[in-house]
Amino acid sequence: MPRYFNTAGPIDPADHYALDPLARWDLAEVLGHIDQKKYFLLHAPRQTGKTTCLQALCRFLNQRGDIRCVYINVEEAQAAVEDVAEGMRAILDTLAQQSECTLQDDFVTQHWQQHLAVSGPTRALGRVLSAWCQHNPKPLMLLIDEADALVGKTLISLLRQLRAGYINRVTTPFPHSLILCGMRDIRDYRVNPEDRPELQRLASAGSPFNVKSNSLRLGDFSQDDVNNLYAQHTQETGQKFQQGVCERVFELTQGQPWLVNALAYDLCFRDKAGRVRATTITVADIDTAKERLIQRRETHLEQLMDKLKQERVKRVIGTIVSGQNLRPTNEDFEYVTDLGLIRKDQGGTLGLANPIYREVIPRALASGWEKWLEMERPVGGLPGQPLDMRQLLSAFQRFFREHSESWLDAFQYKEAGPQLLLQAFLQRTVNSRGSIHREQAVGSGRT
Repeated sequence: MPRYFNTAGPIDPADHYALDPLARWDLAEVLGHIDQKKYFLLHAPRQTGKTTCLQALCRFLNQRGDIRCVYINVEEAQAAVEDVAEGMRAILDTLAQQSECTLQDDFVTQHWQQHLAVSGPTRALGRVLSAWCQHNPKPLMLLIDEADALVGKTLISLLRQLRAGYINRVTTPFPHSLILCGMRDIRDYRVNPEDRPELQRLASAGSPFNVKSNSLRLGDFSQDDVNNLYAQHTQETGQKFQQGVCERVFELTQGQPWLVNALAYDLCFRDKAGRVRATTITVADIDTAKERLIQRRETHLEQLMDKLKQERVKRVIGTIVSGQNLRPTNEDFEYVTDLGLIRKDQGGTLGLANPIYREVIPRALASGWEKWLEMERPVGGLPGQPLDMRQLLSAFQRFFREHSESWLDAFQYKEAGPQLLLQAFLQRTVNSRGSIHREQAVGSGRT
């Protein structure tokens, strides 16, 4: 089967156009941490390639042969929430399954239920890992993905057991090295999801995972990465990209991996005309695909928009959109950066992470207004004619004077209400008469 641009799940080079996952991070640094027996973190925004990199590292280490490595995803234990016993049961069962599939080793399968019954859920994982390490002729390494999907007591128990095993490694066998992976750095793991005092005390009595040596962040694609990925499609299908396409893709996405793949998939595999391989993909086609991507609000974008409801995210995004200082803390900025919503440009200016997000976020915040405004008569000139900005802004001023007082409180981001109302007004114009560079009209989304 022909390969394609992947927008869902880990990359499989047999099925997808792919970059070398081990080249996407500093492999020498990672291997240095492993050789020094360190426990450390990998974090990056959603759908940037974390799982693909971890799985590639697992294969690399097992092929190297001096370490036995197992990758597990603990997301299933999220459903347990505060039920530590059920959460540990899910984690141990996953570990057993993956050790059989990856290493053809059934030790965990044979022993985990007994340890859970005898030692209880708050010690079972540590006891299983210790016994397994003692049984193995080579050092063991564990890669734990989606660790920050866990919450509350289940998360605290996982971190405490790993920390206790690390501290006692001199006398008691335990994994040689370990990586925790998720969207967030360890400081933002949800040990206290509901502001419950008893959980806060458990978290503050000493970091549940203060043995971490480093926190690595997986970066976005470079311009060369985009060129490489798109060139693979041309080499395998003969379909060409117009000069300037890869540069436009990087400009719009700033290398965000899901966006880079999604634009190309839309044009080369979803669009009927693009499926004809004699069709050359143009820069204008990229802009059209970008608009379709925004209008569809696919899962990646929808998940990002859901984060806008969080108070610490509102303080940061509201400050950027409105230009008012809503007093976000440094920790707020770091958290929203980890989510992939904001970044600093080369000049050190902080803003929304890329031009697509700079369209998606205001549109999401103004979506109710935009639908209501579609009932209004279009302004700003006829379709196909130059936009009459004087007429457009005069119409907005009239509308604002007549309606703003009764509607501004409806915005989730009240401080940015006027800006969002203008965004919705301009977007209505886009829908009625064609495209307009909204960034030039309402600002570039930077502070």
